[in-house]
Formats: sequence, C-alpha cells, structure tokens
Amino acid sequence: MTIPMTKAARQQKITDLLRRQVVRSQPELAKLLADSGVEVTQATLSRDLDELGALKLRAEDGSLVYALPGEGGGRIPVARVGTGESPSARLQRVAEELLVSAEASANLVVVKTPPGAAQFMSSAIDHADWESILGTVAGDDTILVITRDPAGGPAVAEALLKVADRRNWEHK
Repeated sequence: MTIPMTKAARQQKITDLLRRQVVRSQPELAKLLADSGVEVTQATLSRDLDELGALKLRAEDGSLVYALPGEGGGRIPVARVGTGESPSARLQRVAEELLVSAEASANLVVVKTPPGAAQFMSSAIDHADWESILGTVAGDDTILVITRDPAGGPAVAEALLKVADRRNWEHK
C-alpha cells in the first residue's frame, strides 16, 4: 500500500534515504521509496533528484553514487558517510571533480563549477576551514569566495587550483 505525499514530503524522504545509505541508481532509489510506502515514477524521481541538486560522485570503490549538497550540519556527501574523510581531503576530491575555473580580484575569487554543483563545492570550501577564507556564497554554477586579506584573492584562487591539481591553467 502506498501513502499519498506532498512533493516536499517526498523530496524529504529522498533526502533522508540518500543521507542514510549509498544509492547507485534511480531504480534502486525507487525501490527504497516503494519499500517505505512511496510510489514514484521514474520521471518524477528524476525531477526530484534534479531539484534537490543531487549529483553522482565516485565512491572509493570506483562506483558512482548519489550525493546531496550540504545543508545545515549534514554537509557530508552520501558517498563519504562513515568513511572518516577529513574536510581537506573532501575539498581536494570535490575540487578535482568539480572545479572548472578560479579567478581572483582583490579579496574575491569567482569559482566556476558544472551546473548544479556550486553549493556542494561551496560547502566543501567552507568546511575545509582555511583561515584565509571568510566565507562563500554559492549559486548554481558559480561560487563567490571572500578572503580575509583585502588582497588575498589571487593566493586563494591559486591554492584552489593547486588543490584541484590544475597547475597548467592560465590566470589572467
């Protein structure tokens, strides 16, 4: 038997499932939802995952798994739950996968990511606790990084590029 749910309740159930366990595919997630009384079509599930900002990231075993962008205190992606990954190791992994570019001006750095990935990467930057970074603001594919030093942008941009191992990129 299924229970009718609002869109918000359904998306919260998806979030809860993805935060509690590793999910590798939409059919696997649809089965988990059905097991908990929530029937959903593949099209609706796909839209929900897109609206939640779910990404597929590579797990330690090489498989792709769903991860949600961080929010509140739960900023650990599903792919890393229970692995004890340090914030700096997480930033390195996320930057290697998602950093498209980083360009600085004074104490600001504009970081580009693929569409939908900025909040996820912004969370990784925030939790890396770099003393030189005051904070971040994330959109869909762009992050604004604010540095503490009024002229600290270029150093932070360079550090982010190095973390992502993008040493051959040109800077303007």
